[in-house]
Amino acid sequence: MPWKEVSAMSLRKEFVLLATSEGVNMSALCQRFGVSRKTGYKWLARAEVDAPEPLNDRSRRPSHSPTRTAPAIEARILKLRAEHPAWGARKLRARLQAKGARGLPAVSTLTEILRRHGLLDQERSTNQTPPQRFEREHPNELWQMDFKGHFAIDTGRCHPLGVLDDHSRYNLCLQACKDERRTTVKDALRETFRRYGMPEAMLMDHGPPWGYDPEHPYTRLAVWLLRLGIDVLHGRPRHPQTQGKQERFHRTLNLELLQGRRFANLPACQRAFDRWRECYNLERPHEALSMCPPISRYRTSPRTFPEALSPIEYADTDTLCPVGWNGEIFFQRQRFEVTRALRHERVAVRQLTVDGRFGVYYGAIKLREIDLREEN
Repeated sequence: MPWKEVSAMSLRKEFVLLATSEGVNMSALCQRFGVSRKTGYKWLARAEVDAPEPLNDRSRRPSHSPTRTAPAIEARILKLRAEHPAWGARKLRARLQAKGARGLPAVSTLTEILRRHGLLDQERSTNQTPPQRFEREHPNELWQMDFKGHFAIDTGRCHPLGVLDDHSRYNLCLQACKDERRTTVKDALRETFRRYGMPEAMLMDHGPPWGYDPEHPYTRLAVWLLRLGIDVLHGRPRHPQTQGKQERFHRTLNLELLQGRRFANLPACQRAFDRWRECYNLERPHEALSMCPPISRYRTSPRTFPEALSPIEYADTDTLCPVGWNGEIFFQRQRFEVTRALRHERVAVRQLTVDGRFGVYYGAIKLREIDLREEN
């Protein structure tokens, strides 16, 4: 999983930032990071005493010096640009400010510095237009999930799986997968849920393993998420803008990390993903977040992941029907389609308020309605 490749210093930095967010449950956060409360509070104390950046190995050079000259400032700008070739003037300035730089030029002047050194893509800069942005009100209300297009590596292909929080743009999972199978996605989500908790809903595309089509939205993966109490939403077919934040995240990943690079194997991909993910979440200024990084708006979910699903319970008045291999049930001498994702499971048929109408339920999930008057 992604965090198993991350250094201890990276995990400490992420822990401190999450622990200082509003409403955090310190005990739960320590448990998710696999540390004791004593260790967690020790990291917090060190962060306060040794500020500004006590948990990494960067230089402790003062962020401001009265003798600093304009050439030195320009050199610092160019150095950061060399580390992040896809960043524009606004991101560079915001990041340098966050690192404590003083006496920085205006964005327009910084842009001229990039242009003077031949580092500005004039066509790309001219064609950019401000996007319309819509987001959920709080973290963990909605996570977006999708595979980025796979790419070749020396030992086969890599299928990057990304999970993004809609409110904060925080990247919760960036996994280098060997395939796009349900079991692969579930393994990645289990680790993500254990670390960050569970969202209220998840938005994903159509097609395996997400959902077959608008008339058949359930897959075995979707049923698992529903059992966990997570609402499953699907984007409109052939409308990738429904998952615009995830699509934009994948474009950024491609531009800042993947473009022009070749990887030997999946572990090499994962190491590169982990390094880039740390920068994206904790450092990279985001224009949709007033040039703050995603960590500034994210906090972990209070919904803890259950290691074992509770058995489904039905009322004594329910009629229980097994789902056949073809996804159908047999009720009152008639066959009704439910979903093949539930084959060999049992669903409940429950009388509704209107005579002749019944609801078909899998636990608390209403799958469809049956009107016997229309069927006869």
